[in-house]
Amino acid sequence: MKEYIEIKAPAKINIGLKVVSKREDGYHNLYTFFYPIYGLSDILSFKKNNGDYFISNNPAIKNDESNLIIKAKRLIESRISKNLKTGITLQKNIPMGAGLGGGSSDAAATLISLNELYSLHISYDELIQMALELGSDIPFFLKAKPSIGQSRGEILEQIEVDIDCFVLIVNPHIHISTAEAFGHVHPSESNWDYKKMIEAEKFNFSRLQKDTSNDFEDYAFTKHPEIKAIKDIMIENGSLFSMMSGSGSTVYGFYDSRESALYASNKLNHSYLRRIYNLSDY
Repeated sequence: MKEYIEIKAPAKINIGLKVVSKREDGYHNLYTFFYPIYGLSDILSFKKNNGDYFISNNPAIKNDESNLIIKAKRLIESRISKNLKTGITLQKNIPMGAGLGGGSSDAAATLISLNELYSLHISYDELIQMALELGSDIPFFLKAKPSIGQSRGEILEQIEVDIDCFVLIVNPHIHISTAEAFGHVHPSESNWDYKKMIEAEKFNFSRLQKDTSNDFEDYAFTKHPEIKAIKDIMIENGSLFSMMSGSGSTVYGFYDSRESALYASNKLNHSYLRRIYNLSDY
């Protein structure tokens, strides 16, 4: 019987994000493509213990209901009517409030890990519903495979597509409230089909750049012009495709070599968080 689990919780980027409509329950229907970034991951460990504790390398993350890890644990405990005395450690590597899904990924990792550590036998379908109670993009992270996401993000269709190039991820340390961002979006139907932009399991980047968009960019770029400047610099310096992820403020660009990604990175403000990952490695 296991006493300890360590798990990586990857970041994600949105390749296009369309807010389709506002729902009667107050949420929004979305159309997006989730792509995991395994090179950028939080690391969580879960240990059976005589009592609960939570430790993180980021003091801003509290041991309370504002923490999606704690919320996920309590949701599972409510589901099984039992307290799971667990020591939890989080190494936080994914920037917070950045459109990379770090908190959501941590929550999904918590559901997965506690289910396995305590042999709870909660089915994948049940985990999906629990994940959706916690947040709209959390279901994606239960498997974290390239997927088209619809409805609130929980209707997922895994797609065979490989992005075998380098990604430059840049975060200017600007926090954008998701609720505030949604308040400035005007929902409309999507006019693109991701499947028509994939050829031989590869994205056609020129079509992606021409035909897709992120509905949150207009608001983010207007309020914070430096975010738009990041995207412009990426495109001007060899990016195959560039876009803001989620509701921001992270911007990413795909490059055909590490050298070209590094060249673009060096054109940006050096105070920004700048990371390059080889997507072929994952």
